[in-house]
Amino acid sequence: MISALTGYATRNPWKVILVWVVLGFTLTGVSGALMYRVTQNQTGDFLPRSYDSAAALRIAEDSFGVKPDADAVTLLVARTDGAPLGEGDQQRIAATAEKLARQRVATPSAADGAPAFLGEDYSQTPTLTPVMLAPDGRFQLLSAGLVGNATDPALQRTFKVFRDSARTEFGAQGLRTGFTGGLADMVDATDADGLTTKISGTLVLALIVLLNVLVFRGVLAAVLPLIAVTLIGGAAAGAVVGTALLTGIKLDPSTPSLIQVVLLGIGTDYLIFLLFRFRERLRARPEADRKEVAAETAGRVGTAITSAALTIVAAFATLGVASFGQFRVLGPAIAVSVLVMLLGSLTLMPALLAACGRKMFWPSRALHLEPRPGLAARLGTLTSRRPVAAALGSFALLALLAAGLIGIRMDYGFGADGPKTAATATAAEISRALPAGVSDPTTVYVTAGADGSALDAGRLDGLGRALGAVTGVGRVGATTLAPDHRAARIDLYLAADPQSQQARDVVAGPLRAAVAAHTPAGLTAHVGGTAAIFVDVATAVDHDLRIVFPVAAALIALILFMLLRSLLAPVVLLVSVGLCFAATLGASALVFQHAAGRPGVAFTLPLVLFLFVVALGTDYNILITDRIREEMAHPGPARAAVARAVRHTAPAIATAGLVLAGSFATLGATPASRQVGFATALGILLSAFLISMVLVPALAALLGRSLWWPLRPCLAPEPVAADRYREPVSSGRQ
Repeated sequence: MISALTGYATRNPWKVILVWVVLGFTLTGVSGALMYRVTQNQTGDFLPRSYDSAAALRIAEDSFGVKPDADAVTLLVARTDGAPLGEGDQQRIAATAEKLARQRVATPSAADGAPAFLGEDYSQTPTLTPVMLAPDGRFQLLSAGLVGNATDPALQRTFKVFRDSARTEFGAQGLRTGFTGGLADMVDATDADGLTTKISGTLVLALIVLLNVLVFRGVLAAVLPLIAVTLIGGAAAGAVVGTALLTGIKLDPSTPSLIQVVLLGIGTDYLIFLLFRFRERLRARPEADRKEVAAETAGRVGTAITSAALTIVAAFATLGVASFGQFRVLGPAIAVSVLVMLLGSLTLMPALLAACGRKMFWPSRALHLEPRPGLAARLGTLTSRRPVAAALGSFALLALLAAGLIGIRMDYGFGADGPKTAATATAAEISRALPAGVSDPTTVYVTAGADGSALDAGRLDGLGRALGAVTGVGRVGATTLAPDHRAARIDLYLAADPQSQQARDVVAGPLRAAVAAHTPAGLTAHVGGTAAIFVDVATAVDHDLRIVFPVAAALIALILFMLLRSLLAPVVLLVSVGLCFAATLGASALVFQHAAGRPGVAFTLPLVLFLFVVALGTDYNILITDRIREEMAHPGPARAAVARAVRHTAPAIATAGLVLAGSFATLGATPASRQVGFATALGILLSAFLISMVLVPALAALLGRSLWWPLRPCLAPEPVAADRYREPVSSGRQ
């Protein structure tokens, strides 16, 4: 199968290139416009229906008409001179709010000229209701509601139109406004981070080009990886969107950017692997036809690339057994995109090699020169001669970093990581006079029993008093009955930020205990809101970690067994990447929890980090191990084979590791994914430079050909001509 794909691509390079150009451009445009139709930003919607907060969401939708994609914005109105609001001021606020609630807000056209028929029209008349007056009378709070996907730039443009209109209308009355909560926070954060994100993305692209120039010293070798990965990435995004539309699944807003980073990293890695081997074969066979060399290279490296890609697919496929929907939809999305990248790596990339041939490395003359032993050769020699010291040193460093796991905690709130914006300033102003949870209340929903009887607000007075007595509840709102009197809601304004650990502790402990103890007999109560959702998310994530980790490890082990045809080698690789995962997570805890003073590490970090570090780190292990086995097939000491393998493979791994780490580092530009960006970049660097280039070769040098137990590489009668640049190592195990 692999040989058939790579063979066809190298025989018909221009046909394959043309197909990918058409697919890439077409699907890039379509996916960019439709991506927001298959994403949702409400975390609670990813919870199984059996969880308490998920049940509260259903009651809110069914009994109180709360739309699942409703975005609440808290609007602060105050006098420009800072004086308390008088009776006349309050009347003007009410009249202006009523006027705004009658005005339809149109969705502006996209500035980038995207086809209007593909975009979503969020034109609507927003709801606007009073919330409360500050105790000192210095501001009035209103709740403004818009409906739509908050991550969609079209809805964000609609909000900006409403915000500008509200500022103008209230400003004409001598009043100032502030906006915070939900959509307002996201819009301000997006605007604040926009320039940083663009700069970081540009720097990564520049890093890829610079590394390729330094390594290959060729114009085409510097730019073609980016062009190829961009085309394949566009097709992959289209495949993900199409799969989501066909299956009806909703993606998390972070999924598209995560897919883009993954594809940029691994796609460039795979082409770098091919370029290194292609250049090596051209040096060994200067008289050979370029298509023949390209086919030989793609066929040989294609096996390792396929195994590496399938490892990633298998790892993320295990997320299908997760109970938390945010994980469960991430798995298929990553798997589909990586499969498309694999197809491109076996077709478009070999086609580019066949089409360009030696021109790929123009104007460099290094292709015709015998390479000198460099750092990679010295590293291979040192590691193979002193494998015990190399292995012990690697284990010591990993253990030191893994010590950060002591006392590690999970954090479910990202508010403290966000940029300082107008929205955060408004929230701070509100919290100085009112409970922090005013703009994002925790709500207790009560439903009547199966006997069909209607609810009476007076029947819930005892529950309301009990909730007000809970430590951490700043204020209790009035009981509101549903139109059919079959459900009631009681809004609670927590003293702590709803995304904070303090708020989650209140909800998980005394608040839910009070609800259970004081709900009248025959009625059912559920606690909803941000804090309650994150309490349930914590439970779901803990459950998923216990399932996904062993399943993913088992699938990766199976793939390694099939590729390496050995029982011992897969164990060595799995143990090494497992240590790398522990070290990376420990280092993240040291940096963010202990040094930066965060409540803990992001709750998504352990699972995402496990999958990326184990799956992507295994890529480099597969590449070095596959080359070690190839070299051990030649006569001579096993340690000499390890030294040659490191010499030939370390430059490719180092270049690919830097590219992939740089790609993940761009996630650090977004506050919500800063920890993921740091941790994955660190994990990739450890996998590439420590595990694959030092620890695994050291263990291979110690174990020798017994690494392939119960089978051993079949010794070739003579060294093949492909490797004219072997350097013997004086001693080593057989």
